[in-house]
Amino acid sequence: MALFRAAIGLRLSTRTFNIAVTQTCGMAGGEMGSGAGKGGGSGGSIRDAGGSFGKMESAHEEQYFRKLQALQLKQLKEHHDEEIDAHEKEIRRHNEAIERLKKKKDQIDDGSDSD
Repeated sequence: MALFRAAIGLRLSTRTFNIAVTQTCGMAGGEMGSGAGKGGGSGGSIRDAGGSFGKMESAHEEQYFRKLQALQLKQLKEHHDEEIDAHEKEIRRHNEAIERLKKKKDQIDDGSDSD
């Protein structure tokens, strides 16, 4: 159950991140770091001034989101690996149970043949 909650949380945080990135990229107007976006909101005093500082700020922001997305993808892959391992263990456990039951069935068949 905890694994399921973790998967849902990761899925929700990934969706939230994707929406945030889409909205951030979609709101920017003109060249990156060139001032306030289309939404009328201010990008901050450095961005409002434009110029190289605004571009640098924008580049740092983009780098942050790329690193965040890479980290989230890495975590998602690790989570999938854990899930795969858990399912493979469960498959092995089920196969062992099947073999055990087949042996019991054979023993019952062997015992009833000698009667």
